[in-house]
Amino acid sequence: MTGGSRLFPVSPWTPLEMFPFGGWGLLSAFLALLCCTGSGEEAFEVHMWPEQLMVQSGESQVINCSTTCMQPNTGGLETTLHKILLEEQAQWKLYEVFNISQDTDVICHFTCSGKQESKSLNISVFYPPKQVLLKLWPTLVAVGRSFTIQCRVPSVAPLEGLTVTLLRGSEIVYSQTFVGTTLSPQEAMVTHNTTAHREDDRHNFSCRAEMDLRSRGGDLIHSVSDPQALDVYEPAQDNQMVIIITVVSVLLFLFVTSVLLCFVFGQQWHQRRTGTYGVQAAWRRLRWAYRA
Repeated sequence: MTGGSRLFPVSPWTPLEMFPFGGWGLLSAFLALLCCTGSGEEAFEVHMWPEQLMVQSGESQVINCSTTCMQPNTGGLETTLHKILLEEQAQWKLYEVFNISQDTDVICHFTCSGKQESKSLNISVFYPPKQVLLKLWPTLVAVGRSFTIQCRVPSVAPLEGLTVTLLRGSEIVYSQTFVGTTLSPQEAMVTHNTTAHREDDRHNFSCRAEMDLRSRGGDLIHSVSDPQALDVYEPAQDNQMVIIITVVSVLLFLFVTSVLLCFVFGQQWHQRRTGTYGVQAAWRRLRWAYRA
């Protein structure tokens, strides 16, 4: 083609010097294109602290938002909760959120060179074991007889990780760890039947509730019931049996004695009656003999 410029060589073996910009010029242009691609979007990360969060219903919490971007354009914390900005620097912002009454998500975001990154945090609400109620029945029990220990923990959540332990002094009588994912407050109850021992009246019974939230970013929370005493007495059945046996023995003795006395008196009466009849018969025979 005469008089026209060629953008590409006719033959793949055309020397590099024949390119309009030269070989090195084309390479430089290609590298510049690669470098400029995304030049307005600098890679960065967004972090939140704490990474896990469980709070008691109605509490407030401090949350830190930070970024690896050296000069972010904008940033902040998105939430439906009431919040205030406590302090900030170029790469971080410190917020406090208030009145957390239900599970919710908060989002931390930053914009750097036109690119936005965000990170979310789920806040879970828990209801600690504020009340631990212990009941013994009956409170008066004989040695060797069974009685019931019942412990109730009202309005507690989550049940998962809650351990209720029944104690006699410092000795563990029974322990139960609950499972379940229900987050709404409900009552946890443990009932245990056991046998009364003589030494039980020297120890107080109590109930301990422990909620372990450490795997969810919380703490180990525990509460203990008021102590209660159990009155234990020796069974009176043995004494009653002795009394019954004694009374029966006495009555039986009196019965046998009365039978024997009746027999003896009956024999004597019979003998006397028989003797009287004999005398009278002999007297009649004498009279008949005399008359004859």
